[in-house]
Amino acid sequence: MQLQFAIDTLSTETALELAAQAAPHVDILELGTPLVKSAGVAAITAIKEAHPDKIVFADLKTMDAGELEADMAFQAGADLVTVLGVAGDSTIVGAVAAAKKHGKGIVVDLIGVPDKAARAREVTELGVEFVEVHAGLDEQAEEGFTFDTLLEEGKASGVPFSIAGGVKASSVASVKAAGARVAVAGSAIYSASDVGAAAAEIRAAIDAA
Repeated sequence: MQLQFAIDTLSTETALELAAQAAPHVDILELGTPLVKSAGVAAITAIKEAHPDKIVFADLKTMDAGELEADMAFQAGADLVTVLGVAGDSTIVGAVAAAKKHGKGIVVDLIGVPDKAARAREVTELGVEFVEVHAGLDEQAEEGFTFDTLLEEGKASGVPFSIAGGVKASSVASVKAAGARVAVAGSAIYSASDVGAAAAEIRAAIDAA
């Protein structure tokens, strides 16, 4: 199982600092949506140039103009780009077309999708790399949210998936046991006093699981 670091900051400079500390321990560097909106696709280029050996994940959360937006991100250096699962199939198909042109991949983010397992199967048939079973920051703060629900939805999908939304060292064993392809950790790494040590702890937990 791969480890993805979701870098949720607003400046390229800070993103580069965080990435440098975590990079030895992670497989995928994700530019969070706020970062891409704040700094633009130039942030993608900066991260890829600094870490050419890492998979760079541009979390665009595209809802429309799938081919155009994905093409922009791939040209900037992204290896993976997200499209929302609530988007129309034509948007996802367009993004997949751009990915094929560049030899890259599309990930469908299932945030806000009522039946995540069913939608995961539908979009996989459209040619996406994998789906992200995701609970956003707002959803995690809602009463009744449980991490186990994400794991159950991932397992029920029967397709390649990642888990995002509260992943930390103490939960990665359950993520791996659920069959996830990728564990996505954000605040558990970037909010730590020692970013490198936090990433290393999660990596060790994955390896030990």
